[in-house]
Amino acid sequence: MKIELHKISIRKVIAGYKDSAEEGVVAYNDKLDIRPKYQREFVYKENQRDAVIKTIKNSFPLNVMYWMIREDGGYEVLDGQQRTISIGQYVNGDFSLNDRFYHNLTDEEQNQILDYELMIYFCEGTDKERLDWFRIINIAGEKLTDQEIRNAVYTGPWLSDAKLKFSKSNCAAYLLVNDGGQLVNGSPIRQEYLETALSWINNGKIEDYMAKHQHDQSAEELWQYFQDMIAWTRKTFTNYRREMSSVQWGELYNQFKNKKFDLKKLEKEITELMQDEDVTKKSGIYSYILTRNEKFLNIRAFTDKMKREAYERQKGICKKCKEHFEIEEMEADHITPWHEGGKTTLKNCQILCKQCNRTKSGK
Repeated sequence: MKIELHKISIRKVIAGYKDSAEEGVVAYNDKLDIRPKYQREFVYKENQRDAVIKTIKNSFPLNVMYWMIREDGGYEVLDGQQRTISIGQYVNGDFSLNDRFYHNLTDEEQNQILDYELMIYFCEGTDKERLDWFRIINIAGEKLTDQEIRNAVYTGPWLSDAKLKFSKSNCAAYLLVNDGGQLVNGSPIRQEYLETALSWINNGKIEDYMAKHQHDQSAEELWQYFQDMIAWTRKTFTNYRREMSSVQWGELYNQFKNKKFDLKKLEKEITELMQDEDVTKKSGIYSYILTRNEKFLNIRAFTDKMKREAYERQKGICKKCKEHFEIEEMEADHITPWHEGGKTTLKNCQILCKQCNRTKSGK
């Protein structure tokens, strides 16, 4: 990782300062992305913003900033976004300090601000080096999310198109997943939709996918995958329930998209499981009925009171090996397994030693 310290005057840094809301904030004569397109917008509190300007007006040292050198020769602010925006907003006349706007200052006072030198590290390196470095220095102010850090590394035409589809308020992805009931949790502007889609399309290997497609002209492959996945979900599970927003649909789509289902039978079983008081995680029903893995359901466990009553009833004797154990060495178990209709009731509770219980359940 190559890191070089530069001293750059505020006059040069904020030249061409422009805040276009979700389209981003730029400066340094359009060479610096202070806040890239569709990155979530942080706003400094008034006292934090004022402290930046007071520091500069008093010629006190401001904390160092970090800029990433992009492949196109431009820069992105990694650390120092809010300090830079506060400076730009003040010089732009967006707020006053002690009832004096920038344009109310004398020429000498204005030049004192514009000539102030910011300490800025320019960072350049491989994708992995930059990711590691960004995560290390992402320790102050408003922290970037993992996806925002990835976005800072894998800039290019592919990412610009992906952000347009997944990272803008009321973007296409947002409208799609909320048409007929929300299917995916998260916020587009916080990059959560983009991160989710990337995780699903490449089995969790987000950075591998972004590196492979960084220089593609569009994110059409990702967008088409996302549309197909949502269409499959709504076709397979026709009755919307609010619990569906927490399901990992991409993982189910990847595994079962080519399998035929009896949709009426699926809906009937979902309805029954929704009414089963032993199923404590209702959102897990959708994964369970396709995989038959009970871990998704969080089946209600026996209470300590039930365990104690069963222990006393059995006089501490394990039902399987017939040996005596202390209660701490034993576990409560369903006599009739849940998937065979057994309920989590005292009548269906037995005590087994830990070894027998694990052997029985195949744990």
